[in-house]
Amino acid sequence: MIASRSVRMAIVSTVGAALAAAIAISLPQAAQAAPASDYRSRLPQDEVIYFLLPDRFENGDPTNDRGHLSGGRLATGFDPTDKGFYHGGDLKGVIKRLDYIQGLGATAVWVAPIFTNKPVQGPPGRESAGYHGYWITDFTHVDPHLGTNADFKALVDAVHARGMKFYMDIVVNHTADVIQLAECNNQLDCPYRSVADYPYQLRGGVNGTPINRGFTGEEDGSPANFDRLRDPNYAYTVRIPPSERNVKVPAWLNDPIYYHNRGNSTFRGESSTMGDFSSLDDIFTENPRVVQGMIDIYGAWIDRYGVDGFRIDTAQHVNPEFWQKFVPAMLARARARGIPNFHIFGEVSTSEMDPAHTAVNTRVDKLPSVLDFPFTRAVVDVVSGAAGTDELTRLFRADSLYEGGEEAALRLPTFIGNHDAGRFPMLMRMFASKLAGEELLERDMLGHAMLLTLRGVPTIYSGDEQGFAGKGGDQDSRQDMFASKVASYNSDALLGTNATTAADSFNPQHPLYREIAQLSRIRTSHLALTRGLQLIRYASDKPGLFAVSRLDPASGREMLLLFNTSTTPIHQNVRVETRSVEFDALAGACPARAAAPGSVSVDVPALGYAVCNAR
Repeated sequence: MIASRSVRMAIVSTVGAALAAAIAISLPQAAQAAPASDYRSRLPQDEVIYFLLPDRFENGDPTNDRGHLSGGRLATGFDPTDKGFYHGGDLKGVIKRLDYIQGLGATAVWVAPIFTNKPVQGPPGRESAGYHGYWITDFTHVDPHLGTNADFKALVDAVHARGMKFYMDIVVNHTADVIQLAECNNQLDCPYRSVADYPYQLRGGVNGTPINRGFTGEEDGSPANFDRLRDPNYAYTVRIPPSERNVKVPAWLNDPIYYHNRGNSTFRGESSTMGDFSSLDDIFTENPRVVQGMIDIYGAWIDRYGVDGFRIDTAQHVNPEFWQKFVPAMLARARARGIPNFHIFGEVSTSEMDPAHTAVNTRVDKLPSVLDFPFTRAVVDVVSGAAGTDELTRLFRADSLYEGGEEAALRLPTFIGNHDAGRFPMLMRMFASKLAGEELLERDMLGHAMLLTLRGVPTIYSGDEQGFAGKGGDQDSRQDMFASKVASYNSDALLGTNATTAADSFNPQHPLYREIAQLSRIRTSHLALTRGLQLIRYASDKPGLFAVSRLDPASGREMLLLFNTSTTPIHQNVRVETRSVEFDALAGACPARAAAPGSVSVDVPALGYAVCNAR
């Protein structure tokens, strides 16, 4: 039974890296996941994903810190003391640390966008840099701050050589902020102008005739209809600074007719898909020229580099008709390249425990999968003690809402913190502000145990395994893994260590690193934990026991998962399969035998968990 950090570490040290091999030997061949050398045959749900921002991970080449630009920080974007600017990490740095990533048990690497970004944007006094990768100007080249296309190929090849997969982070919704709307002095505060108030055929032009005469609106996606859309000034007067008229690549992206040009989204109604995301130029994805252009752009990255999947940024802010064309084209491109299990998952962000919000994008948009934001909220609520364990029951009961039902839910990438909303310890403290020290560490471990054993594809955000906590979301959750010069990062107390981010944070002996590594190897060694459906065995409206069975799809063998979210030990009878008579403990303490056919008596320590494999 894992009752404390010291006991947990003792268990990990006795199991170590040999755990996966030992478990694999004891299982029949049919119940084992595909070997690492055959990574193409693995299904999306077989993976453990590690997500990182290259600029904040490791600096492998200091000569590209300024992106080969000259001038001060507002020209180069480089200022390692500012949390909103480039810090120097790059693709060579990721290659350098692949041993560390694989040692954690990760089988797939997801990297934030690597495309060329606008170095700096924002009004005076509010500038920040494109270190995160989401302000793209050139969709065909790696940002010089991060390296070259050759470096990208070397990284993908190095990941594949280890039997791991590589996922690209892509953006379709917007580009960097280049288009200026003349009526707004500040593009960040430019209000949205609706189609009703500013129709495409708004009267203007010569003798007051309608502009874009004959254009019937974006609901008609035919090339003939969009050929009539010639004037982009229907809502605002469009201006492009002379120095940026040809900054975007491919060249067709420089034409303002391929953007909505209606001001900033309110993230409600039509503005959700047609408004600028905080002044970023919102692409007119209804236009068939745009659809084909994006298929060409991202198909080429599959063809040239053989990447294994796409995470799609801001997917819910693109019209469904675009995804209904784009996704099949990408899957076909991947199959032609010999990639049968290409994983596409969209970002459909929500702060609520509302699976309907995310599921609709698999039903209507036909996205194969989406990031499971409701999972995050449920685990934060439950593990922090803010909600009873039956909130997880409500979450999983909604799996049938996804296109493909419970089987499709196995492919949802799950996470408990990220680079936008913030890290897991910080999110827990939003609901339980007094959590700190050993208790916060134990709750963090409990959250990761849920992440790595429950349904979905567990996604670890770089730094979580080193106890990064953070003070908020966005820039406050994007700490450096290499030695940081940001004062606010270095002042933050890390969990499980006396170190700070002022030194390199690649310690494989960190208690969280070792805990995650143990759980990752248990997971990837058992089909029940990658492909097995779930049965909720016990939950309560108060903090306490959450018990789940997952069944091996090949043998039917049961894996019993036990989690205690309360601060007191729990003794409870739990229902199991009648043929589950004896149990092996893979983590924590498990009942040796069933108390009676179909029932086991379990003891779970405060904030503890157990993974029990039926014989």
